[in-house]
Amino acid sequence: MSDLNLSTRENGDVVIVDLNGRIGLGETSSELHQKLKDLAAAGKNKVILNLANVTGIDSSGLGSLIAGYATIEKNGGALKLLSLSDRVTELMNITKLLTVFDIFDDEETAVASYGASAAA
Repeated sequence: MSDLNLSTRENGDVVIVDLNGRIGLGETSSELHQKLKDLAAAGKNKVILNLANVTGIDSSGLGSLIAGYATIEKNGGALKLLSLSDRVTELMNITKLLTVFDIFDDEETAVASYGASAAA
């Protein structure tokens, strides 16, 4: 049994993946990356990862975020992050990943950001 639960919902043409649990070495990381690959393969390339209920993340989990980011971007889309905990924000800051991802505190702004970037 995985320590991470994934559920997806759509807001217009944006897919929001709600994560609940820990993103870590092993099954949880590969499960997350597979979900992102599946979305990209289905042409869903506006993806927001909602990390509000993520209890922890390790280097493998960060690797999955980066791999997912690359997968979505390669398919002409963008992967954005929503509602990072203080601990996850700290990790992203230490690893300089805060400069890679667009990070939002509220879902409405995150979803709206795709409209702005699509025109660019």
